[in-house]
Amino acid sequence: MTPFTLAFTAQSQHIDELGHVNNAVWVQWIQDIATAHWGSIAPEEMHQRYIWMVTRHEIDYRGNIALGESVTGRTWISEPPRGARFNRNVAFDNAQGKTIVQAVTSWALLDRQTQKLLRVREDITGLFGVNA
Repeated sequence: MTPFTLAFTAQSQHIDELGHVNNAVWVQWIQDIATAHWGSIAPEEMHQRYIWMVTRHEIDYRGNIALGESVTGRTWISEPPRGARFNRNVAFDNAQGKTIVQAVTSWALLDRQTQKLLRVREDITGLFGVNA
């Protein structure tokens, strides 16, 4: 599957006392790109029925960016779900094309109304280009 991409630019509120993007902002950007990806592929009916919840973040930091610098975020699903959960890959590349932050995040599918876990079905995995 072709990764979904989204650009991010470091603003003053993203910068910490070390002069670069704070770790909490990278986590927010991981959630932002995942949400944007789901928003771009799922029909409105699925948005009304389902909601995703993060269950785990595993992040490797290999670099950072400063105020005004940008990264391109990429996200993709590389393996089938396990019950209600699946792993999402995320990478952020700097202007030189080097991956400076990489993550694997686990997400669980919930019924929006009851907030109970739901098995990720083939109609959903198909949206991500993954066979169950």
